[in-house]
Amino acid sequence: MTARAGARLNRPRQRAGSAGARAAGEAVEPPVDGHFWIGSTTKTFTATLVLQLVDEGRLDLDGPVADHLPAFGLDPRITVRMLLQHTSGLYNYTGELTPEGAFEPGIDATGKAWAENRLRSYRPEELVRFALSRPPRFAPGADQSYANTNYTLALLLIEKAADRTYAEALDRRIVRPLGLTGTVAPGADAPDLPEPHAHGYFRYQDGEEWRTADVTRQNSSLLAGAGHLISTTRDLQVFVSALLGGRLLPAKLLDEMRTPHGKLGLGLGLWVQELDPDRGITVVHHNGGAPGGFGSLMVSTPDGRRTLTAGLTTGDSGTDPAEAFPKALGELLGTVFCGD
Repeated sequence: MTARAGARLNRPRQRAGSAGARAAGEAVEPPVDGHFWIGSTTKTFTATLVLQLVDEGRLDLDGPVADHLPAFGLDPRITVRMLLQHTSGLYNYTGELTPEGAFEPGIDATGKAWAENRLRSYRPEELVRFALSRPPRFAPGADQSYANTNYTLALLLIEKAADRTYAEALDRRIVRPLGLTGTVAPGADAPDLPEPHAHGYFRYQDGEEWRTADVTRQNSSLLAGAGHLISTTRDLQVFVSALLGGRLLPAKLLDEMRTPHGKLGLGLGLWVQELDPDRGITVVHHNGGAPGGFGSLMVSTPDGRRTLTAGLTTGDSGTDPAEAFPKALGELLGTVFCGD
């Protein structure tokens, strides 16, 4: 794990550190400014690009997505806002929970199937059409359900409205203006992390056996617009601080982004969480996990003045990260934002 905590108070302060190992069998710690797959933290970048186009009048936040992407035959009631706050009702192409609580797999994104096919390339249109081949979860706007499909459609919206690729829009609108040096939108055939980087591992069941694979090389086109970016802790810190500080969006749209909606407490590309209601401490965040081996944290006060970013990798032991991670994360957030 590599982490960076920063505060823009009266005098700028920043701390960075790492723990663990760069690779299995090594004693070397992960590089503090190493590159990693940021998973769903990508969604905040995508939402920012969409809202910039809204600000320029190229997209209407409450206008139909179908007007811009007619080839998919989308329900005309689905709006741009619904994509960003996960209220479209569209099926999640990486899989859904059934009403009985069982997981229904979608495109190969878990287990042995993902591990063995993790270098496969996908086109965004392919992902969307797969999702549209399944029944919607609910009528547009009637409920809220997290779905990667929403943000892959948002990527296609960006490309249509900006008349350039997502990678070009990201570079022109966010990367270069903020001086980001390690944030990359890799192509569909670019499975390698830039150096330096730590290694990530994925443990999966193959019949009666458990296997562990080094999944540092993986094709993130599976999560186009929803989880495909590469970044560093420094870049995430600079990005979220600039975003919430008003450098990328006007105040009205930034307020929309930070306003929680529905049962998930989601704004537009950001979660809003009361960390300590008694003391009025609220944070906004969008953490992420790639299908295997890598994760990221991007957490901030709503004004961007105090931030925490981290890159995470999982090891090759049989320990379930889901058991230890929530407690460790809670202690980390308490230390950075609550002074506990």
